[in-house]
Amino acid sequence: MELQLHASWFLHFLQDPCFSLLLFSSSLVFSLLLLYLLKLNKPWCNCEICHAYLTSSWTNEFENLCDWYAHLLKNSPGRTIHIHVLGNTITANPDNVEYMLKTRFENFPKGKSFSVILGDFLGRGIFNVDGDLWRFQKKMASLELNRYSMRSYALEIVNDEIKTRLLPLLSKKKDGVLDLQDLFRRFSFDCICRFSFGLDPRCLELSLPMSEFAVSFDLASKLSAERAMTVSPLVWKIKRMLNLGSERKLRKAISMINILAEEVIRQKRKMGFSTHKDLLSRFMSFVNDEIYLRDIIISFLLAGRDTVASALTSFFWLLANHPDVESALRQEADRVVGADRELTSFEQLRELHYFQAAVYESMRLYPPIQFDSKFCQEDDVLPDGTFVRRGTRVTYHPYAMGRVEEIWGSDCLEFKPERWLKDGVFFPENPFKYPVFQAGLRVCLGKDMALVELKTVAFSLLRRFHIDLAKPSRTPRFSPGLTASFSGGIPVLVRER
Repeated sequence: MELQLHASWFLHFLQDPCFSLLLFSSSLVFSLLLLYLLKLNKPWCNCEICHAYLTSSWTNEFENLCDWYAHLLKNSPGRTIHIHVLGNTITANPDNVEYMLKTRFENFPKGKSFSVILGDFLGRGIFNVDGDLWRFQKKMASLELNRYSMRSYALEIVNDEIKTRLLPLLSKKKDGVLDLQDLFRRFSFDCICRFSFGLDPRCLELSLPMSEFAVSFDLASKLSAERAMTVSPLVWKIKRMLNLGSERKLRKAISMINILAEEVIRQKRKMGFSTHKDLLSRFMSFVNDEIYLRDIIISFLLAGRDTVASALTSFFWLLANHPDVESALRQEADRVVGADRELTSFEQLRELHYFQAAVYESMRLYPPIQFDSKFCQEDDVLPDGTFVRRGTRVTYHPYAMGRVEEIWGSDCLEFKPERWLKDGVFFPENPFKYPVFQAGLRVCLGKDMALVELKTVAFSLLRRFHIDLAKPSRTPRFSPGLTASFSGGIPVLVRER
């Protein structure tokens, strides 16, 4: 059995044609692989989970890797599993999540291994660093994002993008099929560029192709995520060294991202930034390192574009399948703001409790970030008794946590915004039970901004349009990436109310 699994472990490396060719033609590659095998105490594993992962037999029952993990986790007594061949401990236990993100925060950093995987793409951005670099970016972003003037500026941009582009575009497309995911990516890309950089890429004009920056960004996100899914980092490192296959595509995409990021910085310097309200201008007042500024730009985009687009896509997909919730949202909009009246203030947004509940419930089932990994710095024991060896990757899984009855009850698979309401008022859950925005010291700094954008878009679209799926969809199928995205998009039919 062990020899058979050992062979399947090798077959996993041989799946890429470029790598297969190199394995037999390059003594360098073979030597590196041999050294890696000798380094490992147990380069294969005969457990059922690792066998299913290596042979991809889990695909016989599940369309998405995240659904397979959710199945394993909710059937595990401690809500924790081990993928030994990946050196990964995965948990859906809220006590473990709190331990990692709060109690023993210093012992569970992002870690060098994770930073290397995403280093070419994210560089030294806030999502890929620890220590002083993380603290500096967190402090700077916190100071700006918590200002009332910045929140007002963000709401102004979102409202302008909705009124001048999103609504007119939907009115024009009301008789045809539209990819809602593509639409929301364009919308959120425009918004984050205007808010973070003070520049307008005008992506929300369907007569224009998506900017090269946006297309390259999607590809870099996808290929970087795939690095983390390989059994051994040696696979992508060798391909990167020899500039082959997916690593060649990644290098090309990142080159385009770098060129355009440099152009953003050049334009900001040309325009002057000392009196501008956007986030990049604030950072440029303190940072002169061009590469560091590039990394900050990429982090802004990942936080403000991909996650918001993902959350909006899932939200409207769920509404299309739950017309009762859509109706309840419209009723609340009429009651709080008034029929045919516009949102004009944060106070009105705060009174939309059912909107808040529906957004939270949507992200409980379909979080924009399905899982997040840390690396254990020193040997440790999680609250559920799991021993974690130094250097182990430890992953908490919000997607799976939203599907655990022990956490959310027997109706955990149902879309029920009411679970977040008490006497009609929204009440948040323990953040370690619902780590969609992370929790503890690394909690999402843009959480409030994102919720404003999500609720404002939902309010504006539901007031004016019915959005129906062009074809029934039983369950989403996700594409690889750092954020959740629906494979093939979401084709919808739009009609005015």
